[in-house]
Amino acid sequence: MAALQFSLRSKDNHTKARAGKITTDHGEILTPIFMPVGTVGSVKAVNQQQLKSIVAAQIILGNTYHLYLRPGTDVLEQAGGLHKFNGWDKPILTDSGGYQVFSLSGTRKIKEEGVIFQSHIDGSRHLFSPEKVMDIERSIGADIIMAFDECPPAGCEYIYAKKSMELTHRWLDRCVARVNETEGKYGYTQNLFPIVQGNTFKDLRTASAEYIASKNAVGNAIGGLSVGEPEDVMYEFTALCCDILPQAKPRYLMGVGTPWNILEGISLGVDMFDCVMPTRNGRNGMLFTSQGVINIKNKKWATDFSPIDDGFVCETSNYYSKAYLRHLFVSQELLGLQLASIHNLAFYLWLVGEARKHILEGDFASWKNEMVVRLKQRL
Repeated sequence: MAALQFSLRSKDNHTKARAGKITTDHGEILTPIFMPVGTVGSVKAVNQQQLKSIVAAQIILGNTYHLYLRPGTDVLEQAGGLHKFNGWDKPILTDSGGYQVFSLSGTRKIKEEGVIFQSHIDGSRHLFSPEKVMDIERSIGADIIMAFDECPPAGCEYIYAKKSMELTHRWLDRCVARVNETEGKYGYTQNLFPIVQGNTFKDLRTASAEYIASKNAVGNAIGGLSVGEPEDVMYEFTALCCDILPQAKPRYLMGVGTPWNILEGISLGVDMFDCVMPTRNGRNGMLFTSQGVINIKNKKWATDFSPIDDGFVCETSNYYSKAYLRHLFVSQELLGLQLASIHNLAFYLWLVGEARKHILEGDFASWKNEMVVRLKQRL
């Protein structure tokens, strides 16, 4: 058992991009990295063997709110934690449920003590305090556990953003205390990441980043972005946070985003990303490819027998044709959802791997600028 370790191997000379390595008790993670989202312990439409062999995922996510409701901590503890329950033996990160404070605003009430939720499943009411969230995350058993925070909506008033940030900081102190007074349940280290908030106000973001940095955690997250603000604003505040958060610790930009968002985030100094976009958009027929964005449902692909994407090595993307994948969607065959999800995830993991390679080779900036233009094309 050892606390999470982070080592930097290389920094880009023309941007703030860096290549590093995170070491956890469940294995190593080469950064920059994209983390597939497995909200309820499952990455939708993709099984764990596919995540390993085709997608080449190094770490996946679970969500505290959803796993607490189903299957529940009793089941997870009896199984020996989420790793044993879902058969994933590599690192796992759990979101604390803070995003649900934002997304389920119609069925929750925020108090100093915590957040009272109304279950989206059966309407039952539950209190999530910072202490309870840490206990739940202990029971889930992730290698990286996120602090409980509030994520205010984009465009909120300054006074609300300030009060929310201060509440997040007080909750963080309670999270830290709870983690320090409890132990992991499964014989390996669980590492707490605090989260920067402050909405899109420079003084608040600066204050929050400085407060989070002062906690000397093994890693830090940037939250409250990609929630409706323009892309250039997201980049501006990502850069602000990265300039304050410690160089020697991994930085995680939560909930981001498109392939070009990820490349720009890497150039600003971010190491870790997650987003439901590759699987959610894939299930709706949107493919992110090495040449641009495809709506596979369009009739233009009906007789295109070329591979889904031959711009990178992937046994799914190189094997099946665009015409066949379109046929599956038009026919409402479940295999279409699976193939599109696998392709998008494999592409995202390939993309961050290429970014790492170009950082190490010293030509990341020129490669990134060329790729961003290409990836945004609508084919």
